[in-house]
Amino acid sequence: MSQVLTMPTDESNEEPVGKPHSALAAARERGLKITLISLHGLIRARDPELGRDADTGGQVRYVLELAKELAAMAHVREVELLTRQIIDPSVGEDYAQLEEPISAKARIVRIPFGPKRYLKKESLWHYLEMFVDQVLPHFRRTGIPDIIHGHYADAGLAGAQLASLLHVPFVFTGHSLGRVKRRRLSLGRTDTDQLERRYRFATRIEAEEQALETAAMIVTSTHQEVEEQYAIYDHYVPSRMEVIPPGVDLDRFSPARPGDPLPPIADELARFLSDPSKPAILAMARPDERKNLAALVRTYGQSERLKELANLVLVLGNRDDLRELPGPQRSVIEEILLLIDRFDLYGKVAYPKRHRADDVPDLYRWAAATGGVFVNPALTEPFGLTLLEAGASGLPIVATRDGGPTDIIANCRNGLLIDPFDDDDLERALVRILTDPAERERMAEEGIRGTREHYSWRQHARRYLRDLEDILDHSPAPTLASRTPVRRLPDFDRLIITDLDNTLTGDDRSLEALIDLLRGHERVGFGIATGRRLDSALALIDRLHLPRPDLLATDVGTQLHYGERLTPDRSWRQEIGYAWKPAAIRELLDSLPGLRPQEDEHQSEFKISYELDRASGLTVATIRKRLREAGLRAKVVLSLETFLDVIPVRGGSDMTLRHLLWKWGLPPEHVLVAGDSGNDAGMLLGRTLGVVVANHGPELDKLRDRPRVYFAQASHAAGILEGIRHYRFLDEIAIPDDRLE
Repeated sequence: MSQVLTMPTDESNEEPVGKPHSALAAARERGLKITLISLHGLIRARDPELGRDADTGGQVRYVLELAKELAAMAHVREVELLTRQIIDPSVGEDYAQLEEPISAKARIVRIPFGPKRYLKKESLWHYLEMFVDQVLPHFRRTGIPDIIHGHYADAGLAGAQLASLLHVPFVFTGHSLGRVKRRRLSLGRTDTDQLERRYRFATRIEAEEQALETAAMIVTSTHQEVEEQYAIYDHYVPSRMEVIPPGVDLDRFSPARPGDPLPPIADELARFLSDPSKPAILAMARPDERKNLAALVRTYGQSERLKELANLVLVLGNRDDLRELPGPQRSVIEEILLLIDRFDLYGKVAYPKRHRADDVPDLYRWAAATGGVFVNPALTEPFGLTLLEAGASGLPIVATRDGGPTDIIANCRNGLLIDPFDDDDLERALVRILTDPAERERMAEEGIRGTREHYSWRQHARRYLRDLEDILDHSPAPTLASRTPVRRLPDFDRLIITDLDNTLTGDDRSLEALIDLLRGHERVGFGIATGRRLDSALALIDRLHLPRPDLLATDVGTQLHYGERLTPDRSWRQEIGYAWKPAAIRELLDSLPGLRPQEDEHQSEFKISYELDRASGLTVATIRKRLREAGLRAKVVLSLETFLDVIPVRGGSDMTLRHLLWKWGLPPEHVLVAGDSGNDAGMLLGRTLGVVVANHGPELDKLRDRPRVYFAQASHAAGILEGIRHYRFLDEIAIPDDRLE
C-alpha cells in the first residue's frame, strides 16, 4: 500500500514550547552532536588504505582522527562521519557497511547515493543533490546536528545546502583548493581545456565559493593558507577563518629505540637496493601529478652527489597490476619508471608495490635510522600530515615552500623549504641535510619536540570546540528541530509540483487534460512553484481555472503557502531573510551596465528582479563575483537567458522543495517536479522525479546527463503528462533513469 502523506493547513501552534535562546543552550542540555561530511575516497576506521588512489590520502586520516578526538570530549554527545556507501568488489566489503564504529561516541555512517560502484571525486558532482535528499531522512531519524562540517569542495557544497536548509551553523575545511591547484597545474601549459575536463575546476571552484559564503567558520591549517590561498576567492572573509593545525597520532609515530630490529618492510626495500645501509631519501605520497614526484626522481637521477650519498625510496600507495590503475595514477608511475630507466637508477631506487598501514611508522623510523631525510616536493600542499609523522619519528624533512610546510618548519625548525619548480634548490637542500650530521641530528630532535608541543589532536579538538561554542552561542536554536503541526489537508500519497508560466501554460487542451487527471485522482497532491509574486500567481491560477494548489511556492522559492486558506509556512518565513540586504544589493547592481530593473509588479520582499541584456557581455558569474566581493550573500538565478532574479541564500526552488521533503517526511520518489527554466533547475535535481518540458530554456540543457531528470518530447502541460506516463506516476512508480545511477 502506498504511503499516505499529509500536509498542514495551519501552523499557528507550530513553535516549540520553551525554545532555548541559543543553539549553544540547546546543545548543552543534551550534549553536542557534530556531523562531519567527507564524501570521496575510501574511508574506514580500521587500517585506512591511505595512498590507494588519488582520492584516499591525508584527508581520510584527518577526518578519522578529528572524529575520534572530538568524541573523547566530555560535553560531546555524538560525532558522526557521513561518507558514501560503496558496493564494489574491487574495493572490498568494508565500504558497503552502513555503519562502522570509530570509538565509543564516534561512528562512520555511509549514505547510499549515485552509482553503487566506486567513483573518483570528479565524477561525484552530479549526485550531490541525491546525497542531500538521502541525508534528510537520516537526520529525521537521528536528530538534527548542532553543527555540520564539510571537508573538501564536494562535501562543502552538500554540507552548505544541508546547513542552510536546517538552519544550523556550517563549518568548512577545504583541504586543497581548486583555484590554487588550477594555477599551479596551468603553469607552462597550453592545454588548460584538458585540465578543466579532467579536474572539473569550474564546478569545484563554484562549490568552494558557496561553501565559503555559507560557512560560519573556515578551519585552516596554516596562516599561509588564509593569506595566500583563500585570499584569491571572491568570498574571502578573514574574520571567519581560524588556523587550527591538525595533529599527529603520537602513539603511532615516535622515534626508534636503541636496539630495535629492522622492521619487516626493510626486507621488501632491500630487494631493490644494492646497498640498503646508505641513508634513505624517503618520499611517501599517492601517485598524483600535483605531488611532483617525477621532479624528485629527475633531480636524483641528474645529481651524482645525491646518488653517491643516498638511496631514493618511493612509497606510492598500493597496486597489484600497474595496468589496472586509473589513467592519471598509471601515468605518474610510468613516468617515474621511465626516469629510473633513463638515468639507470636500478639498485639505487626502491618503489615497492604494496605496504600495510602498520608499515608506515616503521618506514619513518627505518629512514631515520639510516641517517636519511623525508621529502615532500608537491606543487601545492595545504598541510602535509606526512611531514608531522616524519618529524614525530625523528626524521628531518625537506618540503615545498607552500601551505602547511611553511608553518610546520617555522614551528618545529626541523627541515628546509624548497621551490618545487627548481630542481637545483631541491638538490641543495637534500645534500645539505645528508652531509651535515650535527645539523641533521638537531633537526631530528627539534622535530620530535616540536610536533609534541604544537601538533596534538587533543589541542586541535579543544581549540575547535572553543570556536564552535562561540558560534553556537551567537546562533538561534534550529527552527526545524521541533515542530507540532496541528491541522491537515486531505490525505494524498504522491505529489506533483510544476512551474506555472510556459510549463502549465501554453497548451490549453493539454492543460485541461492535466486538470481532469488531477481532479480524478484524489490522492495526488498538486503544487505550483513559480517566479511570480503571490498576487500575480493567484490571478493566473484563477484565470486558468486551475484547482487551488495544495502548496504554492512563489517569488522564486522565497514564499511558501498551503491550501485554500493560503496558510503561510511560518518556519520558512522565519528563516528566509537570513543575511538578506536588499538595499545594498540594489545599490550595487542597479548601476551595472547590462542590467535593467524590472517593473515594480515583479519585485517583492525577497526577490529583486532584472532583465539582462545578453549583448552587454555581463554574465551570472560576474554578478556573483561582484556580490561576493561586496560581502553580500545572495543567490543569482537566470531564466530564459534574460530574466535575472536575486534572492536570499536560503531561497530558491531547490531549498523550497527540500524544506517540504524534510518537514513533512515526503519520500522523494513520490514527488514529480516539472519545469522549463533556470529557476526550476534546483528542484529538478536529487531523488525526486524530474520532468523538463520540450519548450525549456537552454540553461536546462546541462541537466541532460543527470539521473532522474526526464526530457519530454512534448511541450507545456503535454510534457508534464508525458513525464507522468514515463514514471508511471499514477500506478506502481517506475524510475527508468535509475539505470544512469
